[in-house]
Amino acid sequence: MKSKMNLKGSMILAGILLFFLAGNAMAMPLMKDDTSKVVTFSGKIIDKLTKKPVIFANVHVVGHSIGTVSNSDGEFVLKVPVSLAGGKLGITHLGYRNFQVDLAELTKEGYVIVMEPEPIPITEVIIRSNDPLTLLQAAMRRIEENYPVKPAMVTGFYREAIKKNRSYVELAEAILDVYKAPYNKAYDEDRVKIYKGRKSQDVERMDTVTFKLQGGPKTVFLLDVVKNPEILLDPDYMKFYKYSLTGMATVNDKDCYVIEFDQRPDVNEPLYSGKIYLDVNNLAITGLEFRLSDIGLHLASNVLVKKKPVSMQVETLSGNYLVNYKEFNNKWYLNYVRSELRFRCKWKKKLFNTTFTVMSEMAVTDIDTVNISRYAYRESARMSDVFADQVDYFKDESFWGDYNYIKPDETIQEAIRKLNRRIIR
Repeated sequence: MKSKMNLKGSMILAGILLFFLAGNAMAMPLMKDDTSKVVTFSGKIIDKLTKKPVIFANVHVVGHSIGTVSNSDGEFVLKVPVSLAGGKLGITHLGYRNFQVDLAELTKEGYVIVMEPEPIPITEVIIRSNDPLTLLQAAMRRIEENYPVKPAMVTGFYREAIKKNRSYVELAEAILDVYKAPYNKAYDEDRVKIYKGRKSQDVERMDTVTFKLQGGPKTVFLLDVVKNPEILLDPDYMKFYKYSLTGMATVNDKDCYVIEFDQRPDVNEPLYSGKIYLDVNNLAITGLEFRLSDIGLHLASNVLVKKKPVSMQVETLSGNYLVNYKEFNNKWYLNYVRSELRFRCKWKKKLFNTTFTVMSEMAVTDIDTVNISRYAYRESARMSDVFADQVDYFKDESFWGDYNYIKPDETIQEAIRKLNRRIIR
């Protein structure tokens, strides 16, 4: 079957990649001072059984919207207003028991948090339907019950990185101001604005071709697939997938159905495969893990690559995505988004090839449901923007001030040090 689907959704979920002949773009610094007082806490999260880092765990102040996520080493840094420093730190992660600790305990140097896995025997949960498609359709009908129907102002931390083979060639980060549109109004879009940002580039390693990601911060909010169902959850596109109910998992101490999906083998388009997690009690979609399906992977470059030299061949090797939500005031909000795409680039009539990896991630660090300000579209990030061309070079270590951010892992920290050394000389 050759599907007639609109590929706009596929492009939105993946972002658009641009390849140019090497050259430099003008950078515009985006700065703003902040004088609020915070206390900084840090720690590392590990699995009780394996002692390995628990990555991308949700880290927050219990009872408040302030939070961040752990990095690929399980480490985190959380900046908390002085007025909340006497409260508790909460840690949640798919498949683990929720964890809480007094923030005062984290003042100890090298504090390690041990998370306990919590598998759920499927026999202990009442299955309301054996048909995964029926469960998903019911989940979509209950969006207005499970997700906010009023707008919110969201603060987010965004990071974008590009690797050429094994070396980082670009790193860029920003604090985002976001008007988060209500989930019951499809015409009201999220509006994303860069509040403060910085970058580091290794121009020497980009001397053959300049590789850029178009869409940036705008794209990660379009990955909120509950708000933007597009190809994954829109009823018109469910027929292009096959679904199966494969088991149970724990998300934020809640029992969840695990629904696996993959594109049908007779659909000749680059679609997705992965897992969707549904809260057993209210059918809220609490998270998704998905990737470009092997079935249509060979066609993905036609959608993802917008511009490239004529003599270059680009093969998409993989595309992986993670989206999760957290509960706040009895509603589920977007919490963390991550995407990673890998490409092999080869020049015609040349033996060597180059692998590029582009990663972007965004963590919601605060939610304000009272002070709402929907700024104009002309102030908002657009899908045509190249984020790295809009921010200035890395500055001092205290650049982020009182704002929460995702702590860089050791690999990225080393890359920042090396790239800055090249730029400064």
